[in-house]
Amino acid sequence: MYLGRILAVGSNKEGNFVAYRVSSRSFPNRTTQTFQNRVAVVPKEGYETDVFKSPYIAYNCIRLENDVAVVSNGSHTDVIAEKITSGMSIRDALTLSLLTMDYEKDDFNTPRIAGATTLNGESYIGIITHEKVQVEKVPEGKACYIAVYEHIAPQIVEFDATNASEAAQFIMDQGTFAQFTNPVSSAAAFGRETWDLKSI
Repeated sequence: MYLGRILAVGSNKEGNFVAYRVSSRSFPNRTTQTFQNRVAVVPKEGYETDVFKSPYIAYNCIRLENDVAVVSNGSHTDVIAEKITSGMSIRDALTLSLLTMDYEKDDFNTPRIAGATTLNGESYIGIITHEKVQVEKVPEGKACYIAVYEHIAPQIVEFDATNASEAAQFIMDQGTFAQFTNPVSSAAAFGRETWDLKSI
């Protein structure tokens, strides 16, 4: 089953996390790169001109702001993070940013998906499509995922990871995520007292 981009948000006994996976049929020549407080999706070397074919293929997919980790499938990652930094609640920052930026105006009306969690485990997940906007709180101690195709409502999932590296690998090809096709790259933030970032 092809779901396109996928993200997961939540917590388990080991900590709190956000995870992101690029799955792509149209633009598979991409990778994730980790920086000090963010992870970016970028074209691989030699495919830089792909950004002229689609404005939606390069962006920060994870961004850390103090005790909050934000994850999304587009440029709204930064918008959400900045609204949270300005004092807005996670729920309101997700909702307002999704409504403001709307779904992607490409050939597929690709939804924007997003999520965020704190080091204390307060987590939200959301989506905007051409038909709906939905933002939900993730149950404490649980994890949810959402995707741009097919699974466009939050799905509770067992997420087996104890650190950022394991979380990035898990959403890439393990557990429930092993059944979803066309994986390209992934990344995660995992936190207990501080955040750790990893991309693969």
